[in-house]
Amino acid sequence: MPTRRLHLVSADEDHRVSTIELFFDLVFVYAITQTTQLMADHLSPAGVGQGLAMLAVLWWCWCSYAWLGNTIHVDHGIARLAMFGAMAVMFLVSLTIPEAFVDHPGGLYAPVLFVVCYALVRLLHLAAYLGAAQHDPGLRRVLLKMFVGLLPSVVLLGVAAFLTGPWQLGLWIAALLVDYVNVYLTGPEGWRLNSPAHFAERFGLIVIIALGESIVAIGIGIGALPMSWLVAGAAVCGLALAAGMWWTYFDVVARVSEHRLTQASGVERAKLATDSYTFLHLPLIAGIVLVALGLKKAFLCIADTEHHTPGEALHGVPIWTLTGGLALYLVTLSALRKRNLGSWNVQRLVLGVLVVAATPLLEHVPAAVLLLLAAATVLALITFERVRFAEWRRQVHTQHP
Repeated sequence: MPTRRLHLVSADEDHRVSTIELFFDLVFVYAITQTTQLMADHLSPAGVGQGLAMLAVLWWCWCSYAWLGNTIHVDHGIARLAMFGAMAVMFLVSLTIPEAFVDHPGGLYAPVLFVVCYALVRLLHLAAYLGAAQHDPGLRRVLLKMFVGLLPSVVLLGVAAFLTGPWQLGLWIAALLVDYVNVYLTGPEGWRLNSPAHFAERFGLIVIIALGESIVAIGIGIGALPMSWLVAGAAVCGLALAAGMWWTYFDVVARVSEHRLTQASGVERAKLATDSYTFLHLPLIAGIVLVALGLKKAFLCIADTEHHTPGEALHGVPIWTLTGGLALYLVTLSALRKRNLGSWNVQRLVLGVLVVAATPLLEHVPAAVLLLLAAATVLALITFERVRFAEWRRQVHTQHP
């Protein structure tokens, strides 16, 4: 119901994703691209660690507004203004990502600007959510508990802005742990999830956004380099890999997760939403972003014939981001099944382990062959599951079209 003072409109069971939420997601498209580029520019274990820490910060921002959009209609009244304000500050966060760890000469000191803008995004969310919870003491209580974790987290990030090297990354990790653990320990009591369909759709869309980054990485990897049959074939393999990753999530996992969320109610529903979506979707997105980084470097190796030979292999950090990202994605999909159905997806777990174990051998095959093998592996998994679990899959599609 709208309130006269703030003109906020509560969301109901039939609430769906609004256009302003889709518009809001465009900022995160850019933020994910910037994060991938950050890792590409600092291609080392430390650089990848910085990128993953950055992704965790961005994820917390995005999730906060996904929960808010499930509580109220963010395209109505003052909530719309709050969303536009958050978009503006979040865009500044995205612009400062390349300098969030090391400031470039001249201009503003970007690491501090990043922390200030991040704090503003979180505080805007908290203010809007408290407005939505003005008649809900339980929700207000958990929001204030979340604020208790936010303060030390921002302070740690602020201190990290003036450090470099391992100490800086260590403080980032500590800041994230304080924030994440605080919300986890707060528990599901008090949180409200009005529309499971809206919530599942929001997280499905962010998976699409991340997969889109893997496709963009193919184009960026090729850039202005000349086209060839080898590049064309590798591009098809890269797209097949992205399509296979889409299939392994949306064909069954997304349907079952949404069904379980819809069937639950009250605290159980909030707990499922927190576990399956807020927490488990982070490693899912991280896996996709790492694969995108690996694809970007693989295509640079394939297309840049001036600096690389056609049969050159991918080595070191780039190949480990590709195989490690794919393994992380498969293991997380299995963990989602465990959370929602009570049993692991064994074939995905085994395949994830095998992909990582085979990486030292894959460092000796040409980059184009690596992409072919990666795509073929995921497509073989899909084929096996379609044949082996055909009846169960049919039931899932019938029950949850």
